[in-house]
Amino acid sequence: MIRYRFETVPNLVNDQGSYAAMVLADGEVLLDRDGPVATLTINRPEKRNALSTLVLAGLRDGLAEVKDDPAVRVLVLTGSGEKAFCAGADLVGPSPVTGGADMDSVALHEGRGAIARLFEDLWDLGKPTIARVRGYALAGGMGLALACDLIVAADDAVFGMPEIDIGIWPYIITVPMLRSMPPKRALELMMTGRRVTAAEAEAIGFVSKVAPIEGLDDAVLDLASTLARKAPVSMRLGRQSFYAALDMSSRDALAYMHAMLSIATGSDEAAEGRAAFAERRPPNW
Repeated sequence: MIRYRFETVPNLVNDQGSYAAMVLADGEVLLDRDGPVATLTINRPEKRNALSTLVLAGLRDGLAEVKDDPAVRVLVLTGSGEKAFCAGADLVGPSPVTGGADMDSVALHEGRGAIARLFEDLWDLGKPTIARVRGYALAGGMGLALACDLIVAADDAVFGMPEIDIGIWPYIITVPMLRSMPPKRALELMMTGRRVTAAEAEAIGFVSKVAPIEGLDDAVLDLASTLARKAPVSMRLGRQSFYAALDMSSRDALAYMHAMLSIATGSDEAAEGRAAFAERRPPNW
């Protein structure tokens, strides 16, 4: 069940006044929509937006709301404040790492799958996702950013997988890492636990754009607006096929893409695109 209420809160993303936000997870997650762009915000700046059990549930609830809203065409995922996008799992309060005082081993195991389910929710959203990263994106926080389609990072962003330094390994985070960068580079980052600047992240290829702090919101808005103008059904099917192909052999992927091409070229959007091109006008999606 989606746990939310509406409140008027300060705009945590672009500091342009206030808005009526959907407040989830007792205020630790916020969901706002501005036209076709929704923004899902982890609202724990005092904890560097660490992932608690409550936050993970709130993020999944927010994604379910976005998925079911036909007016939303793009999702931006971010963290509140200036210090961190998300510094990883909460190592003090209840979280997938620490569990809860009343959890047995089975419940703890199932709870640790919450971040995997969150990644799947992002991949299955059917709409483009952008991680807006300011400050730290570490461990599960880096995984959360990588699970988004694209990352726009401020030039003060810092990425890293430090789990090895506390005696564990980023097992579940391995999957979005392998979908985002060369395998041996992912292994090196997990083995060393070293931190990566925004500039290096862009060079590796898992960050789409680096912007100065003062220009971060404009860069995110520009990208989100570009994506929101694209054909929504074609975007959904194309994005779905991209992620499906990542998990297939080359032969199976070619057969799948062949079928998708036939489906897509017979769609109303494809007909409108061809007509708009011939008539030299913008398409009407």
